[in-house]
Amino acid sequence: MNEPFAEADAAWLEMTGRARDWFAGPLGSLLRAEAQRLLEEELSRYFGGYLVHYGPPAERPAGARQIQRSVHLGAPLPGVEIACEEHAWPLGEHAADVVVLQHGLDFCLSPHSLLREAARSVRPGGHLLILGINPWSTWGMRHYFARDIFREARCIAPGRVSDWLRLLGFALEKRRFGCYRPPLASPAWQSRLARLETWGAAAQAPGAGVYLLAARKLVVGLRPLRQPRRESMGKLLPLPVAKVSRRDSKHEV
Repeated sequence: MNEPFAEADAAWLEMTGRARDWFAGPLGSLLRAEAQRLLEEELSRYFGGYLVHYGPPAERPAGARQIQRSVHLGAPLPGVEIACEEHAWPLGEHAADVVVLQHGLDFCLSPHSLLREAARSVRPGGHLLILGINPWSTWGMRHYFARDIFREARCIAPGRVSDWLRLLGFALEKRRFGCYRPPLASPAWQSRLARLETWGAAAQAPGAGVYLLAARKLVVGLRPLRQPRRESMGKLLPLPVAKVSRRDSKHEV
């Protein structure tokens, strides 16, 4: 283990490693593949200089072809380029054009600390993409009965994460869902139920196993101009108007 992590939280390191192993297994691979599809479709819309990726899955998003440089940071595991703890990213403020939290909030010690760190790293006008396990799905139900690391997943509702994003100065632009197949480990059953993905993707029903939130960081420092204060002109008094009779007007003509 690297020296900077000599005093890192052992529970966090163990949880991250076990979560990575779970995403490499049969159930995790199904969920990860659908989340990866959503992520790559969304990333094709963005461009810029830097993308930061954080989360247990080792696979990098491949859809960010218009972004010059991407970096994977997190626990010291294979594929991670910058090792850091979830609450202390070695990045400057406003350093990234796009930050991706791929199931990072599902497997962390403090979701608020992680989300604040990710939000701090996004430049004004940049985007924060969050992929999470939907608690209102069959995957969310399995979370309560699982005997592996999936039981420790937080499964934070997308509406709740959206509220946190608003408080951090982000505007939610998109909410998408994926992985409509139930958490069945059998490849045969996964193949038989593959039609659910086509139906679910077309309907975007909220009962999917994974969700994607795309939020844009609002530009800071811009305030509406104040209107100049108008001085009081006092009360308007009616001006006297001379009455002209019809008889007088006839003599004048």
